[in-house]
This record gives sequence, C-alpha cells and structure tokens, in this order.
Amino acid sequence: MSEQSRARTNAGKSRRRQNRSKICHCCGADVMFCWQCRCGFSMCQSCMYENQWGMTCNGITWECPDCGAQNGYGNQ
Repeated sequence: MSEQSRARTNAGKSRRRQNRSKICHCCGADVMFCWQCRCGFSMCQSCMYENQWGMTCNGITWECPDCGAQNGYGNQ
C-alpha cells in the first residue's frame, strides 16, 4: 500500500469518527452514543437510565416521548 492511499484511508476514518457524535435532546450533551428513534429524537445513555422508569415497562423496548413509537434496546 502506498503512502498516499494510507493517508487517505486514515483521513477518512478520522472524519467518520468525528461525525458520529450526537446531541442528547434531554440534557444537550454532545456524546458518542445516543439511543435514537426513527423520528429523530435522541437520548444519551445517562438520561435513558434516569428516565427508564417512564419509558419502558418490560426492559426490552422503550417508547419515544416525541412520537410514541416503540424502539428496541437491542438486547434481544
């Protein structure tokens, strides 16, 4: 692999990682991971843990507070 192709490969990876940060709709924090609904609502892990009591009854799915859609936690 040439030096130019390695540089392009590494530049592409760093750009992708920079674009992956999301903004939590609850606390406004810029985090790397958010639970997201299809409507665009996103919530960080700490806010999800704090509000889990009102968003899920079975621990497998959570209900979006904006649109009411059911979303999975991905644990099943």
